[in-house]
Amino acid sequence: MKQRIKNTSLTQSSKIWLRRQMNDEFVAQAKKLGYRSRASFKILEIQKKYRVFSKDDTVVDLGASPGGWSQIVSGIVKNVVAIDLLPMDPIENVTFICGDFLNSFDDLYKCLPNRTANVVISDMAPNTCGIRKIDHIRIMNLAESVYEFCDYVLCDGGHMITKVFQGGADVDFLNVVKRRFGKVAHFKPKSSRKESPEMYLVCIGFKKSGIGKSIAWF
Repeated sequence: MKQRIKNTSLTQSSKIWLRRQMNDEFVAQAKKLGYRSRASFKILEIQKKYRVFSKDDTVVDLGASPGGWSQIVSGIVKNVVAIDLLPMDPIENVTFICGDFLNSFDDLYKCLPNRTANVVISDMAPNTCGIRKIDHIRIMNLAESVYEFCDYVLCDGGHMITKVFQGGADVDFLNVVKRRFGKVAHFKPKSSRKESPEMYLVCIGFKKSGIGKSIAWF
């Protein structure tokens, strides 16, 4: 049975968002299981399909707050370092750095064995405006920043997961990424809302000294 909203003071957009949350099976399941967000199911699906995490790994989670991905990954791997501009409640086996991930290398390197990570993950998304082209540019800028970040911390043979929007990654960016990783795939989890344009770029087997290290965007 669908739940109804009784608060009449909410705006129409707020009512739509709240109604969607109240009737979302993954939101309800996340609450039941004690997960911090419905996003937890997305990283579980990615792990089930691609097996990107191993027990001895060190993982860096970019844009981690409120911790939905870090919470799941910390139960699989040895060490998780989470970075976000927003605060995040503590999670066991997770070190949190509050700051911009592109300006946090000094703090980050202190948390990484040999200054490297096995996996870099990002569920970050920009504020959307509803104009498809602009939203696509914004998400691609974030994806490119995550890739640039990997050049500084990701170990040889490591993996990267980052959010993009439907339509996939730009061809030029995708070509660069494919030269640096052994396998690159687009994946839309079942737990991602059908109306959402989000997908994930899953990149396996980083080539630390591969062709394409320098990108014109940066």
